[in-house]
Amino acid sequence: MQHHHSVDASGVLSGPWGAEVRAVLAPDENVQAAFEVDLTADLRFAPGMLVLTERRLLACTAGAPVRDWPLAPGMALRMQDHGGVGQLSLHDADSRLALWRFTLGRHPQALHLQQRLERQVQRLDGPPGAQSPDEDDVPRCAACGTPLPPDSDECTACARQQAPQTSTWVLLRLWRFARPYKKQLAAGFALTLASTAASLVPPYMTIPLMDDILIPYQSGRPIDFAQAGMYLGGLLLAALLAWGLGWARTYILALVSERIGADLRTTTYEHLMRLSLDYFGSKRTGDLMARIGSETDRINVFLSLNALDFATDVLMICMTAVILFSINPWLALVTLVPLPFIAWLIHTVRDKLRTGFEKIDRVWSEVTNVLADTIPGIRVVKAFAQEKREADRFRAANQHNLEVNDKLNKTWSLFSPTVSLMTEVGLLVVWGFGIWLVAQNQITVGVLAAFIAYIGRFYIRLDSMSRIVSVTQKAAAGAKRIFDILDHVSNVPDPVNPVRVQQVQGGIEMRGVGFRYGSRTVIKNLSLTIRPGEMIGLVGHSGSGKSTLVNLISRFYDVSDGAILVDDVDIRRMAVADFRRHIGLVLQEPFLFFGTIAENIAYGKPDATRDEIVAAARAAHAHEFILRLPHGYDSLVGERGQGLSGGERQRISIARALLIDPRILILDEATSAVDTETEKEIQKALDNLVQGRTTIAIAHRLSTLRKADRLVVMDRGEIVEVGPHDELMAQQGAYWRLYEAQARRAEEDAQAAGVLIDSPRLHSAHPAGQ
Repeated sequence: MQHHHSVDASGVLSGPWGAEVRAVLAPDENVQAAFEVDLTADLRFAPGMLVLTERRLLACTAGAPVRDWPLAPGMALRMQDHGGVGQLSLHDADSRLALWRFTLGRHPQALHLQQRLERQVQRLDGPPGAQSPDEDDVPRCAACGTPLPPDSDECTACARQQAPQTSTWVLLRLWRFARPYKKQLAAGFALTLASTAASLVPPYMTIPLMDDILIPYQSGRPIDFAQAGMYLGGLLLAALLAWGLGWARTYILALVSERIGADLRTTTYEHLMRLSLDYFGSKRTGDLMARIGSETDRINVFLSLNALDFATDVLMICMTAVILFSINPWLALVTLVPLPFIAWLIHTVRDKLRTGFEKIDRVWSEVTNVLADTIPGIRVVKAFAQEKREADRFRAANQHNLEVNDKLNKTWSLFSPTVSLMTEVGLLVVWGFGIWLVAQNQITVGVLAAFIAYIGRFYIRLDSMSRIVSVTQKAAAGAKRIFDILDHVSNVPDPVNPVRVQQVQGGIEMRGVGFRYGSRTVIKNLSLTIRPGEMIGLVGHSGSGKSTLVNLISRFYDVSDGAILVDDVDIRRMAVADFRRHIGLVLQEPFLFFGTIAENIAYGKPDATRDEIVAAARAAHAHEFILRLPHGYDSLVGERGQGLSGGERQRISIARALLIDPRILILDEATSAVDTETEKEIQKALDNLVQGRTTIAIAHRLSTLRKADRLVVMDRGEIVEVGPHDELMAQQGAYWRLYEAQARRAEEDAQAAGVLIDSPRLHSAHPAGQ
């Protein structure tokens, strides 16, 4: 019987494990799915393979025989993840049969294997003659029914359908920003119409000048200077009128376009500030800066110059065409001969320009991303002597930008001269046909001269319109990137009817809280109640979910499951800004803005008085070192607090938190990045900060949590122990193991250095909370 293999299977049978798998397969046994395992049980990198058939699960590991487990009712694969490592375990109805570990980059394939095995086990209980796995057992998209790729849980067909396509029509969405200025726009359009009409008067005046003045003079009739002066005066008046109307039109529309551009930048930035942290985690700083900066500038230039020129060109072409047909319809038809060819050329080139400008935008973001990375991190660049590397990186990005622009310029350089050639050919045809009409006495020389003058303006405007295609597509590409931000909905939305909380007591309750980063579970089924004014210490290994939990409490992210309540109100029912006013946050790496010391302390309360700022600094033990600065509280700190030590920056951030007088305080590793002496100073400031507030403190250095009322021990996104220090030490559980391991490391470090340092073991005689 011939084997029928899935996509994954065919790769397995032809891969490094192919011979071993083929050796154990029965003649009529078909491979349904396969998954490559890349970690051993002790978390070392090593290749391995799980192969699923319709009968059993096979496991191939280096240097060991192939193991297999026949499929049976109740059998299942269970998946967990923690700290970047996934775990796949095979269970039957009674016990765990086997365990494999893998890096989380392989999570989609593991999920695929889990789903296929589940379907195979379900089929064991099905009626005889059920459809074969190859016909029915392929995972499909719930929306469109398309089979899902073996290495992904995302439908490619739906992704293609949902991919937004840039179109010139996206520029119409700018009307929402133009609507407040519709009166000025209407006035500008009226002025454009009037100035265009005035500019069309001079060519028409050439008809009487030629037929009534110049040609009769060549026949012997004297020139009527009064009549000629009247015509020339009319030309001057039309020119002055066109100039005045054009100036007023340009001024009004330039003012309006600048305001539209300013509103666009402000709205985009305000919307960006309302987006949740996960959006910023997936975007580069340089890219966002380019969107708000250069893209809005490009749109602004389009609105102030090119859109105005385009409207003028359209009006000029339409009004000129009417005049031409009124003078001589046949000659006018000949004039329009190049128009279909130019329209076809514009349509053909437009799509190439649009995609080209989109690519240019993306490539330019690479250049700005290099700048956004290296300039703030210049200290690290110089510390590791990587100036040449970063210069090469910038040169490569700049070269890529140059290559993309060169490719687009090839298209544009051919397009523009081709349009000019077509207009010249059209003008030549009009000359030839016009001379023939003059020879047939169907038109006068004056009519032909006026026609040529109008045609010159007609073709110039047509050529100008073709050139606007480039800037229009640039503006459309920029508008798409702007609206990509404006169309993004925050994952932490404000409620429609928020609950107004005037005063927060600080009681926090977590009910069955769960949270996932994409498909990776970080917090699961977590429940905890914190009393108002209580100090809680969060402890656990790196990756146990401590920082994620405080991010959820701060509502930087929303929970995937369960709820978090403050004073018995779900925080999702509160306005985000109102809720966060009651939270003070002190981070492991304090961020200071470019400005004065006083401005940084008063960041959360801009209207604070100088006395309030000084009081907060005193409580944070920052007043003394601030006074030693050249200008005291008015001393400028560099970008991100350059010029201050880590401990000084931390005490300013504590003063900043003290000033807003929060009811809930979150300390995220507030003392982990400083030396022991500085830690003592910061700890004094923290003692002032935590009084009377609900405090949640994260610390790897367990000795810093000795004043906590309760310690919450987390592991793999779950709470494993809760209680005071003495109680948890007596249980000799997870907290005791953490404490002892840290004490041993501290003592070993002290012995190696020949000094006595702050160790948790040194505080064992003084239990936490005493």
